[in-house]
Amino acid sequence: MPRPRKIDLLPEAVRKELEQALISRGFSGYEALAEWLQSQGYEIKKSAVHEWGQDFKDRLSAIRMVTQQARAIVEAEPDDDNALSDALIRLTQERAFKVLMEANIDPSKVNFAALTRNIAQLTRASVTAKKHAAEVREKIAAKFAAMESEAKAGGKEKRAGFDLETLKRVREEIYGIVS
Repeated sequence: MPRPRKIDLLPEAVRKELEQALISRGFSGYEALAEWLQSQGYEIKKSAVHEWGQDFKDRLSAIRMVTQQARAIVEAEPDDDNALSDALIRLTQERAFKVLMEANIDPSKVNFAALTRNIAQLTRASVTAKKHAAEVREKIAAKFAAMESEAKAGGKEKRAGFDLETLKRVREEIYGIVS
């Protein structure tokens, strides 16, 4: 099992400050950051800061790319049936499993209660989103049915200014519902 990197062993507050410094400096100035860490009492060389900084930069880039792709997908194809959330939950579960299996993490140091709690929260969020999407679809379908009945009966047809053809077009064009 490889030894953890010195930066990974830093207190969280120091590591967060290092992360912010890396971002604000545009991932440069590694020598100054190594000197800063040494002034804080940590024996970490420039090469270690540089290696860790590049890994951190790669992780940030990957997160940004995934975020941009998710936004583009949602803009291009709205997630009415919660497929994106389902995919995110599956991806999170797969990544968590992979991290546990490949990262040589000491199982005694893993907070499995927190991990399972987070997975349960993701699952609840997915179920809630699916219920909401189903309720919205039901309300839209009910409203279309009511408007269709009114148009057929001629009750609101003249007041609302719509007929069955207009209603059908709205249903198909805006909501993508083909009847």
